[in-house]
Amino acid sequence: MFMSQDGLCSIGELAERAGLTVKTVRFYSDRGLLPEAARSAGGHRRYGPEALGRLRLLRSLRALGLPVREVHRVLDEEDAGERVLEDAVAGQLSELGSQLTALRWREAGLRLVLECPPGERADRLRLIGAVASPPSTAALARFWRGWLPARMPAAATAAFLDAAVPAPPDDPAPSQVLAFARLYALVTRPCTGGEVCQPQAHTTAGPRGPAVLYAGLAQAYELAGGPLRRGAAPYAGEELDCFVDAYASAYGGRDTPDFRRVLLSQLAGDPRIDRYWELVTEVISPPDGPPEPTPGSAHDWLFAALGAQTAATG
Repeated sequence: MFMSQDGLCSIGELAERAGLTVKTVRFYSDRGLLPEAARSAGGHRRYGPEALGRLRLLRSLRALGLPVREVHRVLDEEDAGERVLEDAVAGQLSELGSQLTALRWREAGLRLVLECPPGERADRLRLIGAVASPPSTAALARFWRGWLPARMPAAATAAFLDAAVPAPPDDPAPSQVLAFARLYALVTRPCTGGEVCQPQAHTTAGPRGPAVLYAGLAQAYELAGGPLRRGAAPYAGEELDCFVDAYASAYGGRDTPDFRRVLLSQLAGDPRIDRYWELVTEVISPPDGPPEPTPGSAHDWLFAALGAQTAATG
């Protein structure tokens, strides 16, 4: 309780009891965060006993980094229970997480430049300077949208992009920053005119082929992930059968030895796509750990298995 006869206190007394400056208390009052109980005859602000508790809560919320608008909402909707406060704190945690991720990317980028040979620093600066911190994957998604079949259904495209576009690590090593920067440069560089816009496998499939093809390939790539993690050499098994069946189903054909030989001739490599998957592996794999499987490495493993089987059977 305040000791004045009317039970109110001045702004100076309130500030002293709360451990804040008069300027800070006035700032909160001017923004409606700390209502006045009355004004003195001379026009000075007067506050009731409840103002001290509200001011201490306000100070605590601001110490957590909540912006003034969020503090206002928490205080105004106090009667709504803890949910408003939980939402405000969760939002602040999310924003803080993004800021920390950005700082980690910047730190790793600075270390990348500092630790590289002086003759390479200009190129490194150019590469990483083109990428935001934390990086956006929008350019990677655009690259694949231009490469995928034009008739690809939206749901199938979204599922493929989920697998093909890597999530940048929250705490990257310098090597991962460099790999992502090179990946970004790869997908944003102008076309030279010599690239194949669409692989033959896309143009051979019928109207419903793209969705059938990529649904089947996703299953085959997942199956191939096991042998890849074990370091197994390519072999003919259920992984390869699933891989071939994806193409046979998309083309409306049957899985026969002749079909496999024709398919092998159609699945020509694309240097851009091969390089893309190499860089994705560097981005998503721990620097000191084994490489993580990707749809690209799974495709290469299955293609090699198909080639080995075809060669063995003549």
